[in-house]
Amino acid sequence: MAVALVLGAGAAFASVALRELKAATLANQAEQSTRNVLLNADGSGSGTTTTTTTKPPPPKPILPFNAKLTSNDIPVATGGVRSGGCSGSLIAPQWIVSAGHCFHDGNNVPISGKPPYTTVVTIGKLNVADEGGQTAEVVDVRQSPVNDLALAKLSVPVVDVVPLALPAAAPPIGQKLQFAGWGSLSATVMTPTDRLKRGEFTVSAIDAINLEAQPVAPRTVQNSPCPQDSGAPFFITEDNYTGVLVAVESTGPDCPQPGNEVIARVDVIVDWIRQQTGNTAR
Repeated sequence: MAVALVLGAGAAFASVALRELKAATLANQAEQSTRNVLLNADGSGSGTTTTTTTKPPPPKPILPFNAKLTSNDIPVATGGVRSGGCSGSLIAPQWIVSAGHCFHDGNNVPISGKPPYTTVVTIGKLNVADEGGQTAEVVDVRQSPVNDLALAKLSVPVVDVVPLALPAAAPPIGQKLQFAGWGSLSATVMTPTDRLKRGEFTVSAIDAINLEAQPVAPRTVQNSPCPQDSGAPFFITEDNYTGVLVAVESTGPDCPQPGNEVIARVDVIVDWIRQQTGNTAR
């Protein structure tokens, strides 16, 4: 009986405490509401409360190091100009890597120095309509001394993006590589896509300056290089935000026909890249 009385008293105490807590909470809310009304009345003359909602920032896009190269005033040997494009990747805050043949004169001969046409580089987008990304122009080009690869210096540094790292050695046969490019969706229509293409390849052959890579899945125009994918990175990544640049697109079969891609090795010119970029490439 004593136990029952004690339990009954405890339950009654808890009930009273909950009622008192609820009453105190309601009183505090009412007092805060009154303060808000008075504050708004003093500040704006309206006796209404306002609520400010902060929009969360959009998620960061994957593969932020990808680069889309666009030119609209490329001179041609017969006179006039044409448009064109390539792909690439960021390897230092103010430097990208692309294919050597992406930078040329009116006779399509690869050149170094300031290009004779304007090349706009967009970094970090997955779709041309996406917000964000960073844009710069190519102000200087350095052609690789051994293969179809070039460094391009940007007019301004790219911030808040981790560049792709340089490789320590050649990849082994069978190494899986990711591909990402902005080339066309046709073998004949030279129009860059409006969204980043992606695919997976494996290293199938190695020579002194190049690799060969074969697709893991059957080729489509969405998952393999086409015109204007030149310079697209072939890289290794574990998180889709950082990675190691292994090679860049040089040439290959007409898309989406079977065959291997020939991609220019990066590991054979790592020292040259660091020298040209003032050791800003990792």
